[in-house]
Amino acid sequence: MANEVSLVDDVVSEYRGIEAQMSDPSIAGDQAQFGKLSKRYAELRPIMLTYEELTAAKEDLEAAREMAYEDHDFQSEADELAVRVEQLQEKLADLLAPRDPQDSEDIIMEIKAGAGGEEAALFAADLARMYERFADKAGFAWNVLALNESDLGGVKDMTISFRAKNPGRDGAWAFFKYEGGVHRVQRVPVTESQGRIQTSAAGVLVYPEPEEVESVDINEKDLRIDVYRSSGKGGQGVNTTDSAVRITHLPTGLVVTCQQERSQIQNKARAMQVLQARLDQIEREKADEEAGEQRASQVRSMDRSERIRTYNWPENRIADHRIGYKASNLDSVLNGDMHDLIKALQDQERAERLEAK
Repeated sequence: MANEVSLVDDVVSEYRGIEAQMSDPSIAGDQAQFGKLSKRYAELRPIMLTYEELTAAKEDLEAAREMAYEDHDFQSEADELAVRVEQLQEKLADLLAPRDPQDSEDIIMEIKAGAGGEEAALFAADLARMYERFADKAGFAWNVLALNESDLGGVKDMTISFRAKNPGRDGAWAFFKYEGGVHRVQRVPVTESQGRIQTSAAGVLVYPEPEEVESVDINEKDLRIDVYRSSGKGGQGVNTTDSAVRITHLPTGLVVTCQQERSQIQNKARAMQVLQARLDQIEREKADEEAGEQRASQVRSMDRSERIRTYNWPENRIADHRIGYKASNLDSVLNGDMHDLIKALQDQERAERLEAK
């Protein structure tokens, strides 16, 4: 309890300090600094609102109990306020519980077809649509940065950014971070004439996105930069200039492409930002490993056996193998109704963090 009081005091102190800084004209004129403060302010605000509501409820409860001592007609009101105080205390404890410090971040997602040929590419396209629809429903903006399609309109590989429309406590990372890994599908492919069920796979990689392009600090000597013409389905050119950019980071072998903009300069800047995000994630995982945390890589291979989740079309079933989650609503999930699945993963993560506290 004492630790919780200390945490609340720290939040109140930081919150008031940020309010004072944001009202400072010199800081208000610094867009980058003001943006960072606004983001942190939005993260702390739910805690502050709950704390203030709890403080008011405690005062009301004390007053109601004093009145109930002299007039029993006020006892029911006191009882209701006691329940409310308990609920708010639980809510505040939940908000103060250990959490992923990157939960407020935007993310980059890469989707790649794995084992299964054309069917795997079609499944990768299904995953991309699922994430885009979920983002629409959850209030996130998304943008396709690069896309390499198969002849039947599947996805060979694709890069998408997901961003919060407004700063807050839970950004895209808080929801999409669980999607990193190999996803397996069981269904009859459109290319299968005998009606046999086939197992295919697609890999998903998720990592936080750095806030500013200016933060990129990569040695140009470590890069090979190629430009090419952006292409659409079947390789058809979508514009007439060599504006798409492919950057290869020679020390790691990482390859990043961007064809979102028509300007080669803009595509290069965006690709550099994505590359920095990938390199940052590698450093974070290395640091976690050195600190003794058991954090497996999201996608070790595209092999069908290396899976985090299975999508079974004939039985309309989805199963997440990490937490034993199963549901017979695959059609709804593919339409973007991922909230129950993600909440189950969030609850499991929270339980593990509280246990390790």
